[in-house]
Amino acid sequence: MGFLITLLILLLIAAAAFVCWFITYRKNGRCPICALEKMGKPTRVTINTDGEDDYGNGAALTPPMGWSSWNTFRQNISEDLILSTAAAMKLSGLQDAGYQYINLDDCWHSSLRDEEGRLQGDLGKFPSGIQNLISKINLMGLKAGLYSSNGTLTCEDLPASLGNEVKDAETIASWGCEFFKYDFCHNKRISGDAPAIEGIEISRPGKSAEITLRPEDAVFEGRARVVKLNRLPSKKAVGLLNHGAGSASFTFKVDISGEYVLTMLTYKSMNLTHEQYLQVIVNGKTYEMFFPKTKGFTPTGRAQLKVTLLSGENTLVIKNPIRTMADSSFVQYTRMGNALKEAAVKAAEKEGRAVKPILFSICEWGTAFPWNWGAKAGNMWRTTHDIFPMWKSIYLIYRHNVKLYTHAGPGAWNDPDMLEVGNGKLTEDENKAHFSLWCMMASPLILGNDIRQFVSDDAKPIENHPILNIVTNKELIAIDQDPLGKPAKLITRFHGIDILARPLENGELALCFFNTSSKSKGISFDINELADDEYVDFHANQSLYSVKELWSGEVFSAKVLSASIPKHGVKVYRISK
Repeated sequence: MGFLITLLILLLIAAAAFVCWFITYRKNGRCPICALEKMGKPTRVTINTDGEDDYGNGAALTPPMGWSSWNTFRQNISEDLILSTAAAMKLSGLQDAGYQYINLDDCWHSSLRDEEGRLQGDLGKFPSGIQNLISKINLMGLKAGLYSSNGTLTCEDLPASLGNEVKDAETIASWGCEFFKYDFCHNKRISGDAPAIEGIEISRPGKSAEITLRPEDAVFEGRARVVKLNRLPSKKAVGLLNHGAGSASFTFKVDISGEYVLTMLTYKSMNLTHEQYLQVIVNGKTYEMFFPKTKGFTPTGRAQLKVTLLSGENTLVIKNPIRTMADSSFVQYTRMGNALKEAAVKAAEKEGRAVKPILFSICEWGTAFPWNWGAKAGNMWRTTHDIFPMWKSIYLIYRHNVKLYTHAGPGAWNDPDMLEVGNGKLTEDENKAHFSLWCMMASPLILGNDIRQFVSDDAKPIENHPILNIVTNKELIAIDQDPLGKPAKLITRFHGIDILARPLENGELALCFFNTSSKSKGISFDINELADDEYVDFHANQSLYSVKELWSGEVFSAKVLSASIPKHGVKVYRISK
């Protein structure tokens, strides 16, 4: 009985605290119901992206191919190692096979930004500087990639780019970087909370306010509306902007086009323990404003923003569309993606050359389901957490990534992470299967092994190197790089064998048998069973097809494919009518 009484008292205290929070939150001009709604939503983007253009920067029309430092070398990279790796890519034949990016992952840079606040290479390990390193890589006919994180620090606790997007994008673009991986460590989520706005003053720099927009001037959407304030009962404010509750829009005129200052008069809650956020959309261009924690000694705060206005009529919209963690990720990755596109154009104009688009690799580990929005923010997106050189890791990543085949296409790719071919204790069959599955799924082919091992002391490719032979299989690479850009679909599973089909350009088909079990398996499959699959689009019903098995090179004619497949092994066929 005593336990039940104690539990009841605790529940009553919790209920009273909740009611108090609810009333206070509402009196401060915010929507408590909207704040609670986020708790019941999945971790998905709730911002409406319909009608927005895809990223479309002209990069990665086929999945990118290259090498990254992380899987093998992690933090132990240097100028000499990177240059010797680039030379090995050229000498080994990897470049001729299509590999072109040399990507420096975490730890390429110093813990110190330079005197102008720019990123710079590690002062000991990259003595010539990153720009000089990239120039040397370019002279070999290769492209260079760099890394940062969408957080306050990188995964190895070095300076990252959150809050420095424009500066860092301009820095790497000026160096000639053409690939940028953007991780998710130390991420600082954008708050869904928003301040109540008592008014907006508009002035030219150095001048007094020329126009004041008041709450009653707004046109509202959603739950947003004019509210009365707890500490200022005689004043009104634009409220209920938080957590996607609604928006307020204003229309006004100025006489002269140019730069203006918007001063937001905000209502300050007592003891606000977190940042607040607003998007300010002026004539279609989105600006962001962050409002700090405050003790709220005075009830009205001031926050300023520089914007460009047009002579005549202008429109201004204020809102906070952030409901979930995924919304925050989408906004932050879109911010960096836009900065990279603009920086690439700016660098080209400054140097009088053609634009070198920067391939934008979104690496937020799949937590915000980026396959649903990645094409509007970048060129590729990680669909899972990190890969490891173990069969179970590769298999689980494949199992998840293969389901996402409808979300990828030219310029926008699902990324199941870098290749571990040649790493760890993978068997030859597992290495072949790993490479084949990534090619079937139209995945980026970013090598993660030490490719210097492919080159002999006399600077020639090592003949019949088993790993080099796998990663330079031209037939499989042609599948990965097929211009149609449609990843494979898992057609069915048959007694431990996955059957994947990928439509190819010119009406051809790639078919893969993948033995997921721990013992050899046999299979027979009638190609005509694919005739009615709309995605595969192989509308034929023939007695014979032209077939080539891409690992053995065997060419034959058949309608029914029969094969024995070793454990964790594959057979991959290119089929034409």
